[in-house]
Amino acid sequence: MAEATPYDVDRARFSRQALARLVLCDHAVDVADSARGLVATRHDPDTGPGGRVSHARWLIDLAERALVSAVVYERERGASWADIAGYLGIEPSEAEARFTADLVRWDEAFEVPYRLDETGRKRIPQLPTAAYDPAWACRHLDRWALLQRLGIDDEGAVSSGLVMAASDEEEKDQEGVGG
Repeated sequence: MAEATPYDVDRARFSRQALARLVLCDHAVDVADSARGLVATRHDPDTGPGGRVSHARWLIDLAERALVSAVVYERERGASWADIAGYLGIEPSEAEARFTADLVRWDEAFEVPYRLDETGRKRIPQLPTAAYDPAWACRHLDRWALLQRLGIDDEGAVSSGLVMAASDEEEKDQEGVGG
């Protein structure tokens, strides 16, 4: 399915590393927002027995998703399996075995960015939303970071640090330097 997607032009401005970082940022926001829900005690009487355990379990699931996103990002920026494994406290071969399927799905999503639903009429993105529509992700994540005061008054706390794709002119210049 090589048809163009609605966000191809926007996505082309971003390197795969930047797209992976946006996905990690988006998943980190999910973890942070979910964790915030465990802090307040006012509504504990409204939560059934075991309800906070359910919420904490959901938080772990979100954190696992963020971990996968972090591995994809680190691989996109050149980290070795040994680098990643060192932080996980496991062997490099274990890290590779654990996350290879996630990396394959990430790679395949760039080849086939969406699939059609069972009716054949609706596109279902294969990339995570933040990578599929990075312009939206930058606006959303920059606004979230500003409201959380992560960069104090930095309106580009997320988007300003991304490694963007080289333009055609920059690629030509780089080819001339190396060639």
